[in-house]
Formats: sequence, C-alpha cells, structure tokens
Amino acid sequence: MVVDTFATDKARQVPRARASPRTPRGGPISTPPALPPLRFGVNYTPRRGWFHSWYDFDAGHAREDLAQIAGLGLDHVRVFHLWPLLQPNRTLVRTAAVDQLAHLVDLAAEAGLDVLVDGVQGHLSSFDFYPEWTRGGHHRNVFTDPEAIEAQAVLLRTLGRALAGRPNLIGLQLGNELDNLVEGNPVTAAEVDHYLATLLAAAAEGLGAAGGLVTHSAYDAAWYGDDHPFTPEACARKGDLTTVHPWVFSANCARRYGPRSPQVHHLAEYGTELATAYAEDPARPVWVQETGAPEPHIPAADAPEFARATLLNAAGCTNLWGVTWWCSHDVDRGLADYPELEYTLGLFDSAGRAKPIAGALADTVAALRSGPRPAPPRETALVLDCTPGTRSVSGPGGAYFEAWMRLRTEGARPAVVLAERAGDGEYLAERGITELVRLP
Repeated sequence: MVVDTFATDKARQVPRARASPRTPRGGPISTPPALPPLRFGVNYTPRRGWFHSWYDFDAGHAREDLAQIAGLGLDHVRVFHLWPLLQPNRTLVRTAAVDQLAHLVDLAAEAGLDVLVDGVQGHLSSFDFYPEWTRGGHHRNVFTDPEAIEAQAVLLRTLGRALAGRPNLIGLQLGNELDNLVEGNPVTAAEVDHYLATLLAAAAEGLGAAGGLVTHSAYDAAWYGDDHPFTPEACARKGDLTTVHPWVFSANCARRYGPRSPQVHHLAEYGTELATAYAEDPARPVWVQETGAPEPHIPAADAPEFARATLLNAAGCTNLWGVTWWCSHDVDRGLADYPELEYTLGLFDSAGRAKPIAGALADTVAALRSGPRPAPPRETALVLDCTPGTRSVSGPGGAYFEAWMRLRTEGARPAVVLAERAGDGEYLAERGITELVRLP
C-alpha cells in the first residue's frame, strides 16, 4: 500500500469539519455536532411456528415474544409477513392479513418497541415465498413484468396506508433481501433501478404525510458479487438510508479467517464504511440491519464475544444509524429442512430461554448508551478502485478487503473512498479525511 501524497496535501488544504445528517453540506463548522443516539433492535422471528405462525396468528404468543425482546433493553423490531398470504391474487390484498400485521405493530408498541415493516416476503431464511400468480404456468418475472411490479406497488401502498400514523412505526421496507430472488427472475441493473424506484415511490405514497423511513435491503452479493444486477450504487443511493447485511458466511468469511478473527469482528464496521463510500451524500445514515452468530461459522462459545465486538466496532462509524440483530428466537427443530445455521441464530432458544449471547448483547447495548458515541471522523481512507465486474475485490478474500483489515489491525481506523471521489477535496473534507492510501 502507498500513501497518495498529492491527495493527502490537497485534503489538508480544505476545512476538516464534517457535516452531520442534519447539517447542510457546505460551510465548515468549528466543532462536530452531536451524533444522534444509536438504535439497537432485533429481527423478530416468532418462537412458535416461525413465520408459518401467520396462518393462525396468536396475539398472546406474539406479546410474550415481544416482552422478551424488550426485556433485553432493545428499542425496535423488524417484522415480516408472507407475500402469498398478503396477496394471493395479483389484484387481491387480503384485509385480514393486513390487519394481522397492524395488530403486531400495535403489540410492539405496548412492549415499548418501534417497528420497521418489510413488505414483499419474498426471501426468508433460505426459503422463497411467491404467490401462485407469479409461478408455474402463470410465471411472471417479479422484477420486470409490468403487472407484477404494479401488484407489488399496490401491496406496498396498501400496507403504508394501513400502518401510517402509528407513533412506533419506523417505516416501510420493500422486502427482505430481494436480490436473492434473482434466480428465476433474470434482471439487468437498469431494470433493478426501475423496480426499486417504482416500489420506493409506492411505499412513500402509502405512508403519505405521516411519513417514516422508506428503505430496501439486499444480501451481500449486491456489494461483493461481480456483475450482480443489484449494485452497491442502488443500495447506497435509493431509499432514505442504506441498509447492510454483513453476514459472516458471505464469501466464507468466518471459515476463511476464523470465528475470532479481526476480519469477522470488524465485518459490520467494514460494511458500514463500504456503504458510506458508495453514497452520494457523505452523511447518509447506514443501518446494519442484519448480522448474527450462525453456528458452526461462529461456535456458541464464541458468540457472546462476537456480539460484543460487532456492536462496539460498528459503533465507531460516524454514519451508523443502528444495529438490528438476526434474530430473536431460534427456529424450532420440530420444523424440517432448514439449513443447520437457521436453528441457532436466536438470542432466545425455541423454548424462550435467553442464550448467553442475549446477555452479552444487552450488556453491550447498555454500555454504549451510557456514554457518548465513540465515532470521531476517520482521517485515513483506503481508495477502492473497482468496476462492476471486479467488485469482489472488496469482499472477503479480495485484495481490497484484506488491505482494509490489515490497516485496521495495525491500529488505523480506515474509511473507504471510491477512486472517482479521491480527487474531490470538498468531499474528503466533509468526511474528515486527510490521508488517502492506495493499493500498489
């Protein structure tokens, strides 16, 4: 690695003050503004019946689960219904199913929890849920068929209108890791952009004047997969904030480096900094929306320390909005055919008992809330120079990823800067960057 002296000098000629998400881009400020409090939550997986519980929704069971989550000191949940139950026909959104979802949001409010609602499910824990009108002889490409896109827009508008105005509603997300549906639904990057823009507009229209975040999410392939049609630019520039799902099994990260490795403990931090680099707005918030400790990638004995390290390291990112753990409860082993790791991801086991990782997470959240956020600007940045066909260099095993981790383990706190922004002095100053490092 080499230090780019010219870029370093140029960066030092401009003000080093940094804009916060609420500070207009432009003039320097004498002291950095206070950062907003971090949010900490969990992705809610019902203890009894997993998401199949929507077939016979039980408010008492949901209330029990949500009370356990709130008891850890968490402040929000992310919740999921199933697309076939919500919209069994292209022109029918079931009122009863929407009412169930609204009831769950209200139950979360009773427990003191805010809620993000995902709309199109879509992909969950290795299973894909499609309504029959998209499959078989009725097959429609969910990303490109105009009527399929409009049907999803109708669903999101309907959910938005049903949920709008609830004080504990964080917002509406298009769906969970929609890029996992690419298999069987071939799509180009341009078509993905149109799809996301259309559905984000529909979600915002549904929420209306009541407002709330409107977001989308993608599995790590969008960030690390060469020529994947879901792109880092789409992830970081569409919607109200960027969501990242830095999984330790992506590109075999934990198996490649080891469950206690710096590469694993700093993965969520790295994902946050990578997302910040792709954003057009240097102050765009980034939400670590899924991260967890799946066995055997993270052995149970290592899970508490993994949780502590993940939260503490990610909290050092200035743009971090919050962290939402995956997930609340283990999948019951009475349910068949899940990948082994899905049975071990919960903070609580399938009997509702808190696991050691739950205590570690709760204690770390309490400690982070007890003092100021440890997130000063990152003065050193590693320049990322890649194309859509070579973005795997930034994933585990890639030269860029390993160089960033090497800097981190040597004591630096590196940011990420795209090569095309490396000569923009105003941009570098706004992020507080004074030194650029490049790969040889």
